[in-house]
Amino acid sequence: MTACFIKGVGIAAPGLAGFHASLEILRGVAPYLANAETPYAPALLPPNERRRATAPVRQAFRAAEDAVNGSGADARELASVFASSDADMTVLHRICAALAQTPRVISPTDFHNSVHNAASGYWSIAVQSMAVTTTLSAYDASFAIGLIEAAALVDDRRDVLLVAYDTTAPQPLLTKRPLAVSASVALILSAQAGAAALGRIAVSASDHPETSCANPSLEGLRVGNPALRALPLFELLAAQRAGTIALRSTGEPRIAVSFTP
Repeated sequence: MTACFIKGVGIAAPGLAGFHASLEILRGVAPYLANAETPYAPALLPPNERRRATAPVRQAFRAAEDAVNGSGADARELASVFASSDADMTVLHRICAALAQTPRVISPTDFHNSVHNAASGYWSIAVQSMAVTTTLSAYDASFAIGLIEAAALVDDRRDVLLVAYDTTAPQPLLTKRPLAVSASVALILSAQAGAAALGRIAVSASDHPETSCANPSLEGLRVGNPALRALPLFELLAAQRAGTIALRSTGEPRIAVSFTP
């Protein structure tokens, strides 16, 4: 079992524009309305990088900046884990389409953004961080595996930022990977409780079935994007209610996350 404290939370999805703005929805007090996200320009990115940043990078920054701003953490000092099932499927589509043409001309910007760790790289540049950063992919279990990796990186010297994100793909990739929405979530994990901690989590193995959202109106979001598998945990966080949820893993058993306010 791995345990740590949550010092920051971020979320960005249709109808969930930031963790603090979404508290009443996550608690089931206010109705969920699937409002489309507005265009987003990451505040931390320098102008040159902001122009090059793709939709998945911007999506990752939405939740990451939400978590950092809400916690008051020093982003430069945070280690980080970026978890994405598919990364940038739009760039992948454009590169594949270019390779099927004559002549084969690939955009240098697309090539620059094609790597799976693009969001991590942009983040390190934006906050001028020299801290360790990890990028991973685990299909629909990307949030759960990212959480395990982030919890394992936490130590007494450095807090860890976890960002899970995925955006919808263009056709024909969308048919093969039919994500319903673009979304991202973020957590800042620490070995120390501190006054800012929202609670403690412990991660272990579980034989229980994957946990659904307590709020039925959010269940479609949960299954519509790998990052939003985090929603049952976010419901506990918002309500400051103790409980244990089960997350999908890459096999058996599943992953249990126990939350204590």
